[in-house]
Parts: sequence; C-alpha cells; structure tokens
Amino acid sequence: MEKSSKIYVAGHRGMVGSAIVRKLQAEGYNNFVLRTSTELDLRNQPAVESFFSSEKPEYVFLAAAKVGGIMANNTYRADFLYENLMIQSNVIHQSYVNGVKKLLFLGSSCIYPKMAPQPLKEEYLLSGYLEETNEPYAIAKIAGIKLCESYRGQYGCDFISAMPTNLYGPNDNYDLQSSHVVPALLMKFHNGKVNNQDEVVVWGSGKPLREFLHVNDMANACFFLMQNYSDQEFVNVGSGEEISIAGLVEVIKTMVGYTGRVVWDSSKPDGTPRKLMNSSKLLKMGWTPQVSLIEGLRMEYQKQFNRMLQPKFFRKETL
Repeated sequence: MEKSSKIYVAGHRGMVGSAIVRKLQAEGYNNFVLRTSTELDLRNQPAVESFFSSEKPEYVFLAAAKVGGIMANNTYRADFLYENLMIQSNVIHQSYVNGVKKLLFLGSSCIYPKMAPQPLKEEYLLSGYLEETNEPYAIAKIAGIKLCESYRGQYGCDFISAMPTNLYGPNDNYDLQSSHVVPALLMKFHNGKVNNQDEVVVWGSGKPLREFLHVNDMANACFFLMQNYSDQEFVNVGSGEEISIAGLVEVIKTMVGYTGRVVWDSSKPDGTPRKLMNSSKLLKMGWTPQVSLIEGLRMEYQKQFNRMLQPKFFRKETL
C-alpha cells in the first residue's frame, strides 16, 4: 500500500476496525473511505454495489461482522448466519467487480472443529464437527474464507484471510447480553465491587482454556499481512498463551479488587474445551505480539471504568 492509497475499513467503529484505523494513521495513511452502519448497510446488496462503484477503494480491510458471546450466538442463530453471509458476500464480490488491489478478510478461531487437536493449525479446517453454540457464526466465517480462496483461484484476486484468536481491547462490547468473556467479566466484577455484592455469578465450569490477544496486536498483524502476505491459505493470529476461564476470573477479580464469592453456574454452556491457535506461520514471517494479557486487561479496565486498580496491577506482571 502507498501512503496515498484509498483504503476502506469495513466496520471502522468496531473493536477491530477502529484499531486498524488507528494503526494505519500511526503509519502515515490518511486516505480513508469510511461509512457507519447507518450510512451503509453492508447487508444491502444494491447499497454496497453503489458504494464500491462510486468510491473505488484500492485496499479493503473487511472487519465488519455481527459478533457476540455464547449467549448471543446461541440465541440469534439465524441472524448470525444470515447477516454475516450477506456482509461478506457483498463486500468480497464488489471488491472483485471494482478491481480492489487487495482485500483482507477477518474470521474467527471458532471456525475450527470442537475437538480438533491443539494447538489449532490452519490445516484442521473442516476436519470435524463445529461447536454447537456458535456453529452458524462459524459456518458464515468459513464461507468467507472460501469466498476469498475462490475469487483468488478463479479470477486472480489478491484476497487474503486472517483468523484471530479471542480479542479484547478498546471499543469492546460491554452489553452483558451479547458481550464476549473479557468485557463480561470486567463488567460483572466491577459492578460486584461498586455495588458491594456478596457474590458474582459466572457461566460454566471455569475449566475451558482460552487464548487472548489485545486488539492493538491484531491491528498490527493485519497491517503486517497486508504488506507482506499474498497466498490462498488463511493465517492464524494468536498470542500463543492460554489461560483457563477460572484463571482469568481470578486475575480479573483480583485486579478489580472484588472480595466477594464467585459462583459458577454449571447449567450454562462452557463452549469448546480448549482453543489455542498455532500461529507459527505468522510468527515465522516476523510478526510478534507485544501486549501481555495482564497489561492488556489493566489498560482496558482503566480506560473503560477509569478507576484505581489493586496496587499490584500497576507493576509489570506476567501470568
């Protein structure tokens, strides 16, 4: 990409999209074409066609998606499948029609089979059954990967895909009905502390293992891939470190300073038992994550709630 290249970041107000814009701005890029979801409904085929035809972006970061945690994914299954299929199909197809030089599609680690070997390698895609609670979302993201592969194979389009692990950071979703695990836990334990609650209820057993990556590291990876990668196979993007949900709960509880009880609601689903990405392909190219989980959680809590943390969390600590 040249500094003057016209760049469209789809989903620029979301957690990932806004981080990509910040990264590009920091690198000296400023020729953006951006639209909010109110200004451009990416589910609307004629609207997307008109947008691409008139604006003619040269590079596209496809970070727009309907996203949510276990509860939202499992409750709004049709919405997650339909809306993501429409968003992806419209943007990818119009990128081909209008001669976009390069497109980066962002998927999710939920594309992998529930019981796939760990760490998850790119080659494990479609090798087994998906996790039931987020199957519709996963199917949509798999379709996006295959769209990029197919437009590359049939038309020679330079469309690439990246699969991030669980992300968190600025502009995350803090609605407890639809949020992912990190913002949900930060919100629950913050509320528990300020409201002097005796207990905080957390879903599941606490046993599943998860990997987390700060969204600034994800944005760095997106920029790196757009500059350095051009191949059919999608690329995993992860931190390489994992922690149990119970361990994450303890870290956040201590960080926030909540002193009450943690109650595990075992009637709620755990999701996939373990989900660790094998990011060796990207690491060998030269990208490395920079933000540790402790530091990232500290930054996010301070930014979101603007409150003092427990003193030990002002020190540079590792898990």
